[in-house]
Amino acid sequence: MAAPAHHVPEAERLYRIGDVSRITATKPFVLRFWETEFPMLQPVKAPKGHRLYRQQDIDLIQTIKRLLYEEGFTIPGARRHLAEALAHTDGLAALAQKSPMLVPPAEGTPESSAAGSQLDLLPDRVVASPRVVEPAASPGGARATLLAVRDELRAILTLLGTR
Repeated sequence: MAAPAHHVPEAERLYRIGDVSRITATKPFVLRFWETEFPMLQPVKAPKGHRLYRQQDIDLIQTIKRLLYEEGFTIPGARRHLAEALAHTDGLAALAQKSPMLVPPAEGTPESSAAGSQLDLLPDRVVASPRVVEPAASPGGARATLLAVRDELRAILTLLGTR
């Protein structure tokens, strides 16, 4: 007679790196790299050194993947965003929801003259504050937005003389 299966609640279940790789559609070497880049991602280590991920680790991985691949964050930017969001929220649940993408405002808009910018990545003479851009209703609208951003970035590169 077979022993009854022990039911482990989903919140307490541990997943091996191969399982997490399949669940998140992310290669294992990427998961290991992200552990070095995102201090908040710390899977449990088994006595033999195997990585064991909790459900909250999987949620964090999916959030990191969305920030990097869908929203276009750099690794340092995603790290800062996650650290700030985790410090100001009740946990990962609020982060798991898709946040709006931030892009610099177009010149002449009210947001472009706002003081106390949150985006301090540019030199002092080029100041931009973030503004929320909702996804365009039509593919043409998204293309136009991306082309405008490209043109702004080219202008910044010209100002910096790095072109």
